Amino acid sequence: MSDVLRLEGVGKTYNPGTPAAVEVLRGLDLSVARGEVVALVAPSGAGKSTLLHIAGLLDTPDAGRVVLNGRDMTGQGDRARTEARRRELGFVYQFHHLLPEFSALENVVLPQLANGVPEAAARARAAGLLGRVGLAAREDHRPAALSGGEAQRVAFCRALANAPALLLADEPTGNLDPATSDQVFAVLMEVVRETGLSALIATHNMELAGRMDRVVRLGAAASG
Repeated sequence: MSDVLRLEGVGKTYNPGTPAAVEVLRGLDLSVARGEVVALVAPSGAGKSTLLHIAGLLDTPDAGRVVLNGRDMTGQGDRARTEARRRELGFVYQFHHLLPEFSALENVVLPQLANGVPEAAARARAAGLLGRVGLAAREDHRPAALSGGEAQRVAFCRALANAPALLLADEPTGNLDPATSDQVFAVLMEVVRETGLSALIATHNMELAGRMDRVVRLGAAASG
């Protein structure tokens, strides 16, 4: 398997050169192979979110390289990074961040329209994804009418809307009760496996982490 993502010698310091400087990451190596699901585990404040932001091209490292699908993104400009995020990456957060004025279906359609997909094709794909996660009967509901677990499943569908190569998830079930968390995670893993997607998932839940292909702990040997 080739690597979808490689972080090589990545370092990040906030407020460098000042008394308030905080080194969050130093010399970090991490890889995610094609089709692999990797759990990212670390205490709060250890740099999980920073790592995901760098991997997702939302932030830039002070040192090292970010290689996405064989392309070194480290020195790329904003336009190239935005294009790569839109086409190759999907994001899921602890809170669903759905647009409240739009239906579940529309929330999954919108990122496709932004990527140039014709509306009819975007709506068909959105309906298919929502059906795959058991929400065919809820596609016309707005987020306020959905349960927490349903809203997070819509967020998963939105992340998958443009068929990314890599899913990045930051505590995707952390805002749910244990039973709902387990159900939502099971749906996520089923869809990831069906599509052959790669995923890097930050979680505090060691039971969920143990169901992924590999566990990486920040502060230990964060390499692959």
